[in-house]
Amino acid sequence: MLGILGLLGFASFTYGLMTAIAGGIPPLDPANRSNPTNGYIYASDGHTVLAVLRGDESRVLVESNEIAPVMKSAIVAIEDRRFYEHRGVDVRGIVRAVWADVRNKRVVEGGSTITQQFVKNAYVKNQRTIARKLREAALAWQLEQRWNKDRILTAYLNTIYFGNQAYGVQQAARVYFNKQAKRLTLPEAALLAGIPSDPTAFDPAAHPQAARARRDVVLHAMLTQGVIGRGEYRRALATPLPKPEDIHLPGTEGQAPYFANYVKEQLLARYKSPRKVFGRGLRVTTTIDLGLQRIARESVAKWLPPDPENANHPTAAVVALDPKTGAVLAMVGGENYHRSQFNLATQRNRQTGSAFKPFVLATALRDGISPQTTLVSEPITINLGDRLWPVQNYENEYMGRISLATATTHSDNSVYAQLTALVGPKQVAATARRLGVTGKLSGFYSIGLGGEAASPLDMARAYGAFADGGYRIDGALMGNVPRAIETIRVKGKTLVNAPVKEPVLDRNLTAIVNQLLQDVVRSGTGRRAALPGWSVAGKTGTTSNYGDAWFVGYTPQLVAAVWVGYPAKLVPMLTDFHGDSVAGGTYPALIWKSFMERASRYWLKQAALEDPGRATERSFAAPLYPYSSSVRVTFRDGKLERDNGYCRSTTTLVFFSSNTPAAADCKLNEVAVPRVVGQTIAAARAHLEAQPLTPTYVYKPAAPRQQLGIVLGQFPARGTLSSYDKVTLVLAKPLHGTVPKVTGLGVERAQAKLRKRKLVGVVRGVGARVVSQQPKAGVAAAPGMRVTLVLGRA
Repeated sequence: MLGILGLLGFASFTYGLMTAIAGGIPPLDPANRSNPTNGYIYASDGHTVLAVLRGDESRVLVESNEIAPVMKSAIVAIEDRRFYEHRGVDVRGIVRAVWADVRNKRVVEGGSTITQQFVKNAYVKNQRTIARKLREAALAWQLEQRWNKDRILTAYLNTIYFGNQAYGVQQAARVYFNKQAKRLTLPEAALLAGIPSDPTAFDPAAHPQAARARRDVVLHAMLTQGVIGRGEYRRALATPLPKPEDIHLPGTEGQAPYFANYVKEQLLARYKSPRKVFGRGLRVTTTIDLGLQRIARESVAKWLPPDPENANHPTAAVVALDPKTGAVLAMVGGENYHRSQFNLATQRNRQTGSAFKPFVLATALRDGISPQTTLVSEPITINLGDRLWPVQNYENEYMGRISLATATTHSDNSVYAQLTALVGPKQVAATARRLGVTGKLSGFYSIGLGGEAASPLDMARAYGAFADGGYRIDGALMGNVPRAIETIRVKGKTLVNAPVKEPVLDRNLTAIVNQLLQDVVRSGTGRRAALPGWSVAGKTGTTSNYGDAWFVGYTPQLVAAVWVGYPAKLVPMLTDFHGDSVAGGTYPALIWKSFMERASRYWLKQAALEDPGRATERSFAAPLYPYSSSVRVTFRDGKLERDNGYCRSTTTLVFFSSNTPAAADCKLNEVAVPRVVGQTIAAARAHLEAQPLTPTYVYKPAAPRQQLGIVLGQFPARGTLSSYDKVTLVLAKPLHGTVPKVTGLGVERAQAKLRKRKLVGVVRGVGARVVSQQPKAGVAAAPGMRVTLVLGRA
């Protein structure tokens, strides 16, 4: 009786649970969704609206027959390839995802089905709890009992977020391709199908390279699953992405559209989910000052006036920050937001030229190298190990032996290439990251001459650390990113993104950098940026092909970065400055000066209201130069070391006496130890003797089937030795002989030969002779080891 009662109770509970879950199905239909609450992005005044954070209002619902079949196939291929086989919860997919995560030691694959994702997206609350996961799975299973697959897939495509405020496939088709969802082609469908997994990272307008790579992943999935043929696959791969200027976002933007879009990116990065940003009623107060924003736009238009008839001409990007608080005060990301949403102020796809040299200078100063160090300005070729790097100066002008201070003033490439090699390109990249450059830096040797890309926003922030005495400004809420947000008000609670100062460079070393960069403006390449009555520090930047031109400069009150170039592609600007080439000291310096002349007076009044002491700050603190002495050094193991008398490739540098490098352990007639593990004995011996080094050998027992005659290890594995020193090589020695060659023999002779070596021959196939064997001859043998003999006709 107890068992019967228990069974009845369990059945009642299950029925009640399923009934309750089934009752939640109707609200899941996109047509029954409740209206969201708009959020707003405000300027720094707290009331001027820059953008509306709409939610589902930007969604246009469509029926199944209004969605191109290829769009359905693409989303199934990449998100849930077993969609038409499971019943809402894919156990096999969960196991596969867990195994992939374990193998990669990180989350690389999700196990949720399209049905589960639709259920999750339909929830107003999206907490990461076990109860929610169980309810999500149960509701997905129940939904599969009531809705057919096509209805679920249609509802899912009407619900998911495709970036740029486009909810649902119909709005996404309009935003990215200006067409209806039923007219999407294969490459267009693949592009859209790849966006929902990370709408910010795979945004075709902001990150076209990542979006293209993601589209190609979707196409490959469709190919391997047999959805498309190889010809369709190749043609789709060759199809270009929509141009950023052709991607038209829904709705209208305020007075700083590029900045407002950047703020949305920061919000998405913080909250991880578009549903927590759009339509959730956020009230976001930003740092943008509309007065400075207007001055920045007018300064660009003064020197590079827009041409409505011709979009293919040089334009500029401008970013201005307050170095004391890190607040982004102005951002001009392009000429016409409605024509192109590609934000030139935040994209890291253009080289910086000599504007990156202050990071080399800061690295050298931190290593104790004095600006009085002299190097020879001349055409040079730097040995990078695997290739040679020829370096030339701007217009092939050279100055002979000059100090680092003079090389900085006149932007000497030859001297700075040598300095980069001395301090190490990886260390230069590390300095730039500490100062505030958040983009990827590989640390190639060309980094010291601006051979790696950075955004105007990153450059302004990094120079801001110089202006603020060596402090990088982070945000309490957003972390190590530019401070574009002041506060976020959500559900009656206000979150404050207060400035957080991170010390990254010694204050006196920073003062030295400021003094040297002031000389660039007083008498060097940045003379056009001089401001009477103000201390101005800055650096020009011009790439070797004249495709990018920069000026990044600052006063104690403001820092601003200006980039000039062709927005859509790299075009050499050889005659664009009144018939001459566009360099950093031309349009960029002139735009910077036009902006700062007005902005400094304006911002001084604004800042003085909060801190009257700032109104008197018109010059930088004077540096103290420590006592210096000459030291002969070499660059070894990623750092500078003092020559101990045996080092090669040495250079004499002037060091601050309190910071001279440690002595190197160079050997007499020193040579590098090459790595020869994995090479044959003959190749390893030849490699070592060419250094010259002397090989010696030790042996270890060989494992069965192990290939012989290959170097297994070496001592020392790396480093340096004196010429003809010994390098010990570890080799395998078979204790029971080797597997003999029996291919070509008759089966009986082959068996006999194997038995003689105490090996067991296993015959496969039909024939009189052995045509192949496994393992092959020459590997280490072991008593009783099986050797497969494949028979055939001779």
